[in-house]
Amino acid sequence: MSIFIVAEVGINHNGDMSICKELIDVAVDAGCDAVKFQKRDLNSVYTQKFLDSPRESPWGATQRAQKEGLEFNKDQYLEIANYCVSKGIEWFASAWDTNSQAFLSQFDCNYNKIASAMIVHKNLLEMVARKVNIPLSQLE
Repeated sequence: MSIFIVAEVGINHNGDMSICKELIDVAVDAGCDAVKFQKRDLNSVYTQKFLDSPRESPWGATQRAQKEGLEFNKDQYLEIANYCVSKGIEWFASAWDTNSQAFLSQFDCNYNKIASAMIVHKNLLEMVARKVNIPLSQLE
């Protein structure tokens, strides 16, 4: 039996690549096999009303500003991918919507995790199932 240990980075990097790399380094030092992030398309996951609502944060005064400050873009995910390769650790992310799953698919990660809140999101589950060749009938 082998055990695969995943370090949850999530959005604990606070949108800062140096913190992100420190978290990866800690995971490597601890002997983890992979680090996992979270990816959200804000307009798919949240309502406009919620995103426009007030929230003071280092990124601004709205929920949108705070949420945008925590999301990495393609170049940042490429940097994560390259950094993980250099450190000898796998990485992947849990998508919170189909747009994010499509975004993540370009990185060809070896793993995928369904966020607990998304376990009822049939379209997302079907996207992931197709990626790993699970018969869709098993999702019913």
